[in-house]
Amino acid sequence: MVNSMTGFASLKGSEEGARWSWEIRSVNARGLDLRLRLPEGLDDLEQVVRKALSEYLARGNVTLGLRLQCEAEAGGARLNGEYLGQVLAAVKSIENEAEEQGVHMTASSAADILAIRGVLDVAENSENSQKAVVAALKKQIKPLVSSFCDARAAEGCALLRILTDQLEQIKTLVSQARQAIGDRHKRMASNLKQNLTLILESSDGVDEGRLTQELAVLAVKADVAEELDRLDAHIEAASGLLGSDGPVGRKFDFLMQEFNREANTLCSKSGSTELTRIGLDLKTVIDQMREQVQNVE
Repeated sequence: MVNSMTGFASLKGSEEGARWSWEIRSVNARGLDLRLRLPEGLDDLEQVVRKALSEYLARGNVTLGLRLQCEAEAGGARLNGEYLGQVLAAVKSIENEAEEQGVHMTASSAADILAIRGVLDVAENSENSQKAVVAALKKQIKPLVSSFCDARAAEGCALLRILTDQLEQIKTLVSQARQAIGDRHKRMASNLKQNLTLILESSDGVDEGRLTQELAVLAVKADVAEELDRLDAHIEAASGLLGSDGPVGRKFDFLMQEFNREANTLCSKSGSTELTRIGLDLKTVIDQMREQVQNVE
């Protein structure tokens, strides 16, 4: 089954006065790059998330974010007096220094001070409630990752259809190239005989051994059967990858390089307009297929 490296999933939940939302998305990458954006203090949760993603994913640039909001209990908001004193002293020091340096600063408001993290403590939940929230978050990791993998698999199904169609196009073009070779051989043989006659008529004492050797070299250089045989082998290998389990993107990417190599050689040795046209069409389809392969996990 072909999986895409592109996918998206989201999930929401609530527990003990807390509400949250997960979002996970990914794009293609050479390896597996995990970027987690979790609230502070959830180190244990981060380890669980990384383990789950690494278990189910092999490649992709994956970004996961968690937004967590905890509702304050009635009367639960209180000032952290000690920390507030430190903040006010720091603010005063900054304002004095700015005044000495001739820098004008807008006076800090109470709202500005309260917005500083740690000044206003909100009794979010008891310790047991916090544990319940973390436990609920951990339970959602597997469904979230599963939904995300389903999204990548759905993208993979679309990729599979595209790649299968492109592979069929390559197979058709290779078949057309084999048919074109027959007509090309006839034309080449006729041209060779004419050129050979001209050489023999205008030259005395031609070394037949050397002439035979040169003709053999020309025949080898013009022969494209080997390239077409290798293209057939690559088509078979690509079909096997499309039907195999697990990540195949790296192997497929290497295989597309080999496809392109044979197509280039076919064009350089074509020796006929028809075979050149087929070779160029082949390069076009291979290039399109290679772009799609970049998204395969």
